[in-house]
This record gives sequence, C-alpha cells and structure tokens, in this order.
Amino acid sequence: MKKTLIILWFAAISSAAFAQEKRAVHWLTFEQLSDSLTVRPKPVLLFFHTDWCAYCRKMLADVFTNPAIAEKLNDDYYAVQFDAESIDTVYFDGQILRNEHGRKQTGKYHDIAKILAARNGDFAFPTTLLLQPDFRVQRRYFEYIGPQKLLKALRDVE
Repeated sequence: MKKTLIILWFAAISSAAFAQEKRAVHWLTFEQLSDSLTVRPKPVLLFFHTDWCAYCRKMLADVFTNPAIAEKLNDDYYAVQFDAESIDTVYFDGQILRNEHGRKQTGKYHDIAKILAARNGDFAFPTTLLLQPDFRVQRRYFEYIGPQKLLKALRDVE
C-alpha cells in the first residue's frame, strides 16, 4: 500500500512538472534567433526588461506563463527576452553589439536595447515588440501588457 502511494505521488509530481514545462515560453537568444529566422521565417516577439522593473517581473511571472500565450508564442513566433542593461556581447545580423559601460549598471543600456527598445531616445520598461520575420515593427509597447491584450496582438500580427 505504501509503495503504491509513493508511486502515485511521484506520478502526480512528474505530470505536474511536465504540464508546467509545456506551458513555458521557449526563449531564444539573439544568436539563436538569427539562425532560426534563416531556417524558418516566423514573426518575432522581443521582450526587453531590467532587474529593477516590477512590471517586467510581473509580465514574466503572470503573462508569459499563461498557457495560451506560451502556446501561441511557441507555435507561431520566435521569442527573445533580453535584459536591457546586460553586459553580454551579442552577435546578431552580422553585428557585434555590447554595453559600452562594461559593467551592469542601472540606466546604462546595451546597444541592442538602444537600437530596438528606445522611443525617441527614452526608455520605458517593459518594452515588447512584435516584428515580422524581416524585422519590420508591427507593434511596439512601452508598458505592461496583460494576457488578453498580448494574445489579441499576437493573433493580429500573424
């Protein structure tokens, strides 16, 4: 009896973990995005965030874990999330992009964020962009986007 309960407990834990894994957005790096677009063009979602942004954390925790959002992104989009203050070097579209400040610091933004996530030279996070495979911007949001609004935008851009 004890053995059966233990087996059932492990089965329940395994299926719960598997169900959660199916709901996770498969985030790519910019390097992976470049390769993927070459092989199979699809629209792109770019999500720029920072460590200090509460609404960024809320989107990552509540919006991108929504099963309908994760399914739509995984099936029909390439998704990239990027810390706008990252000091990582990014190789994308034949260019080397970096944070010229050399160390992570609030308000010191990465080149790729300066190119894609700025609005008239100003930054507001979270920043979400929906792009065609050729990187034409279809939608640009400089705010928190709830699940219903994002899902509608994802369906409209296809």
